[in-house]
Amino acid sequence: MTPTQTIAVFLQALAAEADAVAQFVELLKLEQIALTKGSTEALPELAERKGKLGVHLSGLAAQRNAALAGQGLGADRTGIAAWCAKHPSEKKAGQAWTMILALAGEARELIRLNGELITIRMQYNSKALEALRGGNSSLDLYGPDGQATTPGNRRINDAV
Repeated sequence: MTPTQTIAVFLQALAAEADAVAQFVELLKLEQIALTKGSTEALPELAERKGKLGVHLSGLAAQRNAALAGQGLGADRTGIAAWCAKHPSEKKAGQAWTMILALAGEARELIRLNGELITIRMQYNSKALEALRGGNSSLDLYGPDGQATTPGNRRINDAV
């Protein structure tokens, strides 16, 4: 492969990776909206799409790393910086890499927030299920005299 072809392949890989990371961030935003609204029916499809995109992102990162390794550079931030220093006229590479890093940071924050939303939703569901099962911390029911029923006597029929 000629040096020009190598540069073109590397630039294509970076551009494709930036685009895929942007798509991943959009999926995370959709997931956050679904979690906030309680639209759990959308989550399985979003999880599937995220999984497929994650596999695609791994392949793109492998292409990028192979291109760097083919030029004797490390497959890390230092390798990208060295590549950009070696090819100062290729501004698109630096721009794509900056975008990838910014989007990756945004994705990390969205994943953290979505995890918190999932934890809150799970706690809510757990408390609701416990209340339905008549657990110790469920809401007390009141008897006809307005007094709370005893834990062993928590039947709705008794409260009516």
